[in-house]
Amino acid sequence: MAPREGDTKSTNRVLRISQLDALELNKALEQLVWSQFAQCFHGFKPGLLARFEPEVKAFLWLFLWRFTIYSKNATVGQSVLNIQYRNNFSPNPRYHPPSKSQKLWYAACTIGGRWLEERCYDLFRNHHLASFGKVKQCVNFVFGLLKLGELVNFLIFLQRGKFATLTERLLGIHSVFCTPQNIREVGFEYMNRELLWHGFAEFLIFLLPLINIQKLKAKLSSWCIPLTGAPNSDSTLATRGKECSLCGEWPTMPHTIGCEHIFCYYCVKSSFLFDMYFTCPKCGTEVQSVQPLKSGIEMSEVNTL
Repeated sequence: MAPREGDTKSTNRVLRISQLDALELNKALEQLVWSQFAQCFHGFKPGLLARFEPEVKAFLWLFLWRFTIYSKNATVGQSVLNIQYRNNFSPNPRYHPPSKSQKLWYAACTIGGRWLEERCYDLFRNHHLASFGKVKQCVNFVFGLLKLGELVNFLIFLQRGKFATLTERLLGIHSVFCTPQNIREVGFEYMNRELLWHGFAEFLIFLLPLINIQKLKAKLSSWCIPLTGAPNSDSTLATRGKECSLCGEWPTMPHTIGCEHIFCYYCVKSSFLFDMYFTCPKCGTEVQSVQPLKSGIEMSEVNTL
């Protein structure tokens, strides 16, 4: 029975990342609530909330505390992650929620502490009297000790994975799962397949610009010519002058490259400028010179077709 109990404890233990995620979700919710509340006073006189901002924030956080921790034993971030607070002082091994006094002290430490810090900052900023000098130093010293305690508590939390905040450690409450968690079986088949296809796509993106498609097409067509048979001896330049060998349309400003095929001037010139080793896509002849087609017998024969 002991190994099984140990397994259940390790299974129900809340991960550190889950506790930190719950804290970040709480902060995001507070920022969202405050931004929405501040927009309600967008049309009023500027600076209307600045004077009572600490009190208004404390009232909003108290409202959230009433319907989260006080009634459900969990913050909003914890509820999203299926986590809630448990009374660490309870001797009962079963789940025991935090007591009412622990919840009240939680509100006093979190909400009251932030209100006191903001109000003291405004008070010392607006009063520059000599009598406030010692009080200000004492308050700053106390706040510095609290920040140091939070740092030490965070380092201990990273080591042991319990009590994410100093308030939780002082009050004796820690995070547990609402329902027992099952061990997840993570499969990496889908991830491996996605990584494989992603790597293959990146390889193609790198390789395709290095391939000369026109030259490859011309080479393949030159290999296929012996298989399909040589052209008839009766086929002349005029019979091939009906269309451009590149675009397939009626040749505009017909030119030749030294073979019996005809090209549009812009088609063959742009291809030759792009690739100095350009070859005819029909017969594979390399470009000797781009010459205009003579307007003598050849074009007269073309027009008669």
